[in-house]
Amino acid sequence: MADEAPFEIIRGDGRKGLVLLGDHATNRLPLRYGTLGLPESAFARHIAYDIGVEPLMRGLAARLDVPAVMSRFSRLLIDPNRGEDDPTLIMKISDGAIISGNHPMSPEEARARLEQFHRPYHQAVADTIAEVADAGGRTPLILSLHSFTPAWKGVPRPWHVTVLWDTDDRAVLPLLAALRDQGDVVVGDNEPYDGALRGDTLYRHCMETGMPHALIEVRQDQIGTPEGVAAWVDRLAPIFEQLNARDDLHRTKRYPSRTGPYAT
Repeated sequence: MADEAPFEIIRGDGRKGLVLLGDHATNRLPLRYGTLGLPESAFARHIAYDIGVEPLMRGLAARLDVPAVMSRFSRLLIDPNRGEDDPTLIMKISDGAIISGNHPMSPEEARARLEQFHRPYHQAVADTIAEVADAGGRTPLILSLHSFTPAWKGVPRPWHVTVLWDTDDRAVLPLLAALRDQGDVVVGDNEPYDGALRGDTLYRHCMETGMPHALIEVRQDQIGTPEGVAAWVDRLAPIFEQLNARDDLHRTKRYPSRTGPYAT
Protein backbone atom coordinates (compact mmCIF):
# COMPACT_ATOMS: atom_id res chain seq x y z
CA MET A 1 0.00 0.00 0.00
CA ALA A 2 1.48 3.28 -1.07
CA ASP A 3 0.65 6.96 -1.21
CA GLU A 4 -0.67 7.98 -4.60
CA ALA A 5 -3.42 9.99 -6.25
CA PRO A 6 -6.97 9.23 -5.07
CA PHE A 7 -8.07 8.42 -8.62
CA GLU A 8 -6.78 7.20 -11.94
CA ILE A 9 -8.06 8.32 -15.31
CA ILE A 10 -7.57 5.86 -18.15
CA ARG A 11 -7.42 7.83 -21.37
CA GLY A 12 -9.49 6.89 -24.38
CA ASP A 13 -11.29 8.38 -27.35
CA GLY A 14 -13.75 10.83 -25.82
CA ARG A 15 -15.49 11.28 -29.15
CA LYS A 16 -17.05 7.85 -28.68
CA GLY A 17 -19.25 9.26 -25.92
CA LEU A 18 -18.81 6.46 -23.36
CA VAL A 19 -17.33 6.70 -19.85
CA LEU A 20 -16.60 3.75 -17.53
CA LEU A 21 -16.49 4.21 -13.75
CA GLY A 22 -15.00 2.04 -10.98
CA ASP A 23 -15.87 3.39 -7.54
CA HIS A 24 -14.43 0.42 -5.63
CA ALA A 25 -11.72 -0.73 -8.03
CA THR A 26 -8.78 -0.86 -5.61
CA ASN A 27 -7.93 -1.76 -2.01
CA ARG A 28 -5.11 0.75 -1.48
CA LEU A 29 -4.47 2.91 1.57
CA PRO A 30 -2.04 5.80 2.01
CA LEU A 31 0.91 4.73 4.16
CA ARG A 32 -0.02 7.07 6.99
CA TYR A 33 -3.19 5.05 7.65
CA GLY A 34 -1.41 1.73 8.05
CA THR A 35 -4.12 -0.92 7.83
CA LEU A 36 -6.77 1.00 9.82
CA GLY A 37 -6.23 -1.55 12.58
CA LEU A 38 -7.24 -4.47 10.37
CA PRO A 39 -5.15 -7.53 9.46
CA GLU A 40 -3.59 -7.42 6.00
CA SER A 41 -5.89 -10.28 5.01
CA ALA A 42 -8.88 -7.94 5.28
CA PHE A 43 -7.67 -6.11 2.19
CA ALA A 44 -8.14 -9.24 0.08
CA ARG A 45 -11.83 -9.31 1.03
CA HIS A 46 -14.86 -7.65 -0.51
CA ILE A 47 -15.03 -5.23 2.41
CA ALA A 48 -11.96 -3.44 1.04
CA TYR A 49 -12.77 -3.33 -2.68
CA ASP A 50 -14.71 -4.89 -5.55
CA ILE A 51 -12.67 -7.94 -6.47
CA GLY A 52 -11.89 -8.20 -10.18
CA VAL A 53 -13.17 -4.78 -11.18
CA GLU A 54 -9.81 -3.10 -11.80
CA PRO A 55 -8.60 -5.61 -14.44
CA LEU A 56 -12.10 -5.78 -15.92
CA MET A 57 -12.17 -1.99 -16.28
CA ARG A 58 -8.71 -1.87 -17.81
CA GLY A 59 -9.61 -4.61 -20.25
CA LEU A 60 -12.86 -2.97 -21.33
CA ALA A 61 -11.35 0.52 -21.58
CA ALA A 62 -8.54 -0.84 -23.77
CA ARG A 63 -10.84 -2.95 -25.94
CA LEU A 64 -13.33 -0.12 -26.48
CA ASP A 65 -10.77 2.73 -26.46
CA VAL A 66 -12.92 4.79 -24.08
CA PRO A 67 -12.07 6.83 -20.97
CA ALA A 68 -12.46 5.34 -17.50
CA VAL A 69 -12.15 6.71 -13.98
CA MET A 70 -11.44 4.57 -10.94
CA SER A 71 -10.71 5.28 -7.32
CA ARG A 72 -7.26 4.54 -5.92
CA PHE A 73 -8.26 4.11 -2.28
CA SER A 74 -10.11 1.43 -0.35
CA ARG A 75 -13.76 1.89 0.50
CA LEU A 76 -12.67 1.16 4.10
CA LEU A 77 -11.04 4.61 4.20
CA ILE A 78 -14.08 6.41 2.80
CA ASP A 79 -16.67 5.09 0.37
CA PRO A 80 -16.76 7.06 -2.89
CA ASN A 81 -20.10 5.48 -3.77
CA ARG A 82 -21.89 7.20 -0.91
CA GLY A 83 -23.16 10.72 -0.48
CA GLU A 84 -21.27 13.02 1.86
CA ASP A 85 -24.08 12.84 4.43
CA ASP A 86 -24.57 9.05 4.21
CA PRO A 87 -24.07 7.34 7.61
CA THR A 88 -22.15 4.52 5.88
CA LEU A 89 -19.65 6.91 4.27
CA ILE A 90 -16.93 5.86 6.74
CA MET A 91 -17.67 2.45 8.21
CA LYS A 92 -16.87 1.42 11.78
CA ILE A 93 -17.78 -2.24 11.17
CA SER A 94 -17.95 -4.04 7.82
CA ASP A 95 -19.18 -7.63 7.52
CA GLY A 96 -18.05 -8.43 11.06
CA ALA A 97 -14.68 -6.67 10.83
CA ILE A 98 -14.19 -3.89 13.39
CA ILE A 99 -12.31 -1.00 11.79
CA SER A 100 -10.54 0.56 14.77
CA GLY A 101 -8.85 3.15 12.56
CA ASN A 102 -12.27 4.61 11.80
CA HIS A 103 -13.55 4.94 15.37
CA PRO A 104 -13.43 7.17 17.23
CA MET A 105 -12.88 9.82 14.57
CA SER A 106 -12.61 13.56 14.92
CA PRO A 107 -14.66 15.85 12.66
CA GLU A 108 -11.35 17.15 11.32
CA GLU A 109 -10.25 13.68 10.20
CA ALA A 110 -13.61 12.97 8.57
CA ARG A 111 -13.40 16.27 6.72
CA ALA A 112 -9.81 15.55 5.66
CA ARG A 113 -10.84 12.24 4.10
CA LEU A 114 -13.63 13.98 2.22
CA GLU A 115 -11.32 16.68 0.92
CA GLN A 116 -8.35 14.45 0.09
CA PHE A 117 -10.08 11.38 -1.35
CA HIS A 118 -13.85 11.50 -1.86
CA ARG A 119 -14.15 14.95 -3.44
CA PRO A 120 -11.13 14.65 -5.75
CA TYR A 121 -12.48 11.37 -7.08
CA HIS A 122 -15.86 12.90 -7.83
CA GLN A 123 -14.23 15.94 -9.40
CA ALA A 124 -12.29 13.59 -11.69
CA VAL A 125 -15.54 11.84 -12.63
CA ALA A 126 -17.27 15.16 -13.34
CA ASP A 127 -14.32 16.49 -15.33
CA THR A 128 -14.05 13.33 -17.43
CA ILE A 129 -17.77 13.31 -18.21
CA ALA A 130 -17.56 16.98 -19.21
CA GLU A 131 -14.53 16.35 -21.43
CA VAL A 132 -16.27 13.45 -23.18
CA ALA A 133 -19.43 15.50 -23.69
CA ASP A 134 -17.35 18.27 -25.23
CA ALA A 135 -15.30 15.91 -27.41
CA GLY A 136 -18.31 14.08 -28.80
CA GLY A 137 -20.72 16.98 -28.88
CA ARG A 138 -23.43 14.91 -27.20
CA THR A 139 -24.54 13.53 -23.86
CA PRO A 140 -22.25 10.65 -22.76
CA LEU A 141 -23.39 7.19 -21.73
CA ILE A 142 -22.07 6.29 -18.26
CA LEU A 143 -21.51 2.66 -17.22
CA SER A 144 -20.35 1.86 -13.69
CA LEU A 145 -18.66 -1.46 -12.85
CA HIS A 146 -18.90 -3.27 -9.51
CA SER A 147 -18.70 -6.83 -8.21
CA PHE A 148 -20.56 -8.79 -5.52
CA THR A 149 -19.82 -11.82 -3.36
CA PRO A 150 -21.03 -15.30 -4.42
CA ALA A 151 -22.87 -15.68 -1.10
CA TRP A 152 -24.04 -13.50 1.77
CA LYS A 153 -24.34 -14.84 5.31
CA GLY A 154 -24.27 -18.37 3.96
CA VAL A 155 -26.96 -17.83 1.31
CA PRO A 156 -25.73 -18.40 -2.27
CA ARG A 157 -26.40 -15.71 -4.83
CA PRO A 158 -27.49 -17.32 -8.11
CA TRP A 159 -26.83 -14.42 -10.48
CA HIS A 160 -23.67 -14.24 -12.54
CA VAL A 161 -24.28 -10.60 -13.41
CA THR A 162 -26.83 -7.99 -12.37
CA VAL A 163 -27.88 -4.48 -13.31
CA LEU A 164 -28.74 -1.86 -10.70
CA TRP A 165 -30.81 1.21 -11.43
CA ASP A 166 -33.22 3.81 -10.07
CA THR A 167 -35.89 4.91 -12.59
CA ASP A 168 -33.92 5.84 -15.72
CA ASP A 169 -34.31 2.62 -17.72
CA ARG A 170 -32.94 3.84 -21.05
CA ALA A 171 -29.67 1.92 -20.85
CA VAL A 172 -30.91 -0.65 -18.35
CA LEU A 173 -33.59 -2.40 -20.41
CA PRO A 174 -31.44 -3.02 -23.52
CA LEU A 175 -28.53 -4.04 -21.27
CA LEU A 176 -30.66 -6.59 -19.41
CA ALA A 177 -32.03 -7.90 -22.70
CA ALA A 178 -28.56 -8.28 -24.23
CA LEU A 179 -27.24 -10.13 -21.19
CA ARG A 180 -30.25 -12.46 -21.08
CA ASP A 181 -30.03 -13.14 -24.80
CA GLN A 182 -26.63 -14.75 -24.26
CA GLY A 183 -28.43 -17.64 -22.60
CA ASP A 184 -25.58 -18.97 -20.46
CA VAL A 185 -25.68 -16.57 -17.49
CA VAL A 186 -28.22 -15.88 -14.76
CA VAL A 187 -29.04 -12.17 -14.88
CA GLY A 188 -30.36 -10.18 -11.93
CA ASP A 189 -32.43 -7.00 -12.04
CA ASN A 190 -31.68 -4.75 -9.04
CA GLU A 191 -30.08 -7.71 -7.26
CA PRO A 192 -28.52 -8.23 -4.76
CA TYR A 193 -28.97 -4.53 -3.99
CA ASP A 194 -31.41 -1.81 -5.00
CA GLY A 195 -29.90 0.72 -7.38
CA ALA A 196 -31.80 3.68 -5.92
CA LEU A 197 -29.32 5.17 -3.44
CA ARG A 198 -29.51 8.86 -2.78
CA GLY A 199 -26.18 10.61 -3.17
CA ASP A 200 -24.26 7.70 -4.69
CA THR A 201 -22.08 8.13 -7.76
CA LEU A 202 -24.74 7.56 -10.41
CA TYR A 203 -27.32 9.58 -8.50
CA ARG A 204 -24.91 12.49 -8.32
CA HIS A 205 -23.47 12.40 -11.82
CA CYS A 206 -26.35 10.89 -13.83
CA MET A 207 -29.75 10.95 -12.12
CA GLU A 208 -29.42 14.58 -11.07
CA THR A 209 -28.06 15.62 -14.47
CA GLY A 210 -30.20 13.42 -16.74
CA MET A 211 -27.40 11.34 -18.27
CA PRO A 212 -28.15 7.79 -19.49
CA HIS A 213 -26.44 5.22 -17.29
CA ALA A 214 -26.40 1.76 -15.72
CA LEU A 215 -24.51 -0.02 -12.95
CA ILE A 216 -23.24 -3.51 -13.78
CA GLU A 217 -22.41 -5.95 -10.96
CA VAL A 218 -20.44 -9.09 -11.84
CA ARG A 219 -20.20 -11.91 -9.31
CA GLN A 220 -16.68 -11.98 -7.92
CA ASP A 221 -15.94 -15.62 -8.66
CA GLN A 222 -16.59 -14.84 -12.33
CA ILE A 223 -13.76 -12.27 -12.49
CA GLY A 224 -11.38 -13.53 -9.81
CA THR A 225 -8.81 -14.86 -12.30
CA PRO A 226 -7.20 -13.43 -15.47
CA GLU A 227 -9.10 -16.02 -17.50
CA GLY A 228 -12.39 -14.98 -15.95
CA VAL A 229 -11.68 -11.31 -16.54
CA ALA A 230 -10.81 -11.99 -20.19
CA ALA A 231 -14.04 -13.92 -20.66
CA TRP A 232 -16.11 -11.07 -19.25
CA VAL A 233 -14.28 -8.47 -21.33
CA ASP A 234 -15.22 -10.58 -24.36
CA ARG A 235 -18.80 -10.82 -23.12
CA LEU A 236 -19.38 -7.20 -22.14
CA ALA A 237 -17.41 -5.26 -24.76
CA PRO A 238 -19.77 -5.95 -27.69
CA ILE A 239 -22.80 -5.25 -25.50
CA PHE A 240 -21.35 -1.93 -24.42
CA GLU A 241 -20.62 -1.10 -28.06
CA GLN A 242 -24.22 -1.88 -29.02
CA LEU A 243 -25.55 0.33 -26.24
CA ASN A 244 -23.21 3.16 -27.13
CA ALA A 245 -24.35 3.04 -30.78
CA ARG A 246 -27.92 3.96 -29.80
CA ASP A 247 -28.82 7.60 -30.34
CA ASP A 248 -31.40 7.48 -27.55
CA LEU A 249 -28.59 6.77 -25.06
CA HIS A 250 -26.91 10.07 -25.86
CA ARG A 251 -29.73 12.41 -24.87
CA THR A 252 -30.24 14.31 -21.64
CA LYS A 253 -33.48 13.52 -19.81
CA ARG A 254 -33.96 13.82 -16.08
CA TYR A 255 -36.03 11.12 -14.41
CA PRO A 256 -37.54 11.38 -10.91
CA SER A 257 -35.70 9.31 -8.31
CA ARG A 258 -37.33 6.70 -6.11
CA THR A 259 -35.32 8.20 -3.24
CA GLY A 260 -37.38 11.40 -3.30
CA PRO A 261 -37.29 14.89 -4.81
CA TYR A 262 -34.00 16.38 -5.97
CA ALA A 263 -32.53 19.23 -3.96
CA THR A 264 -32.73 21.55 -6.98
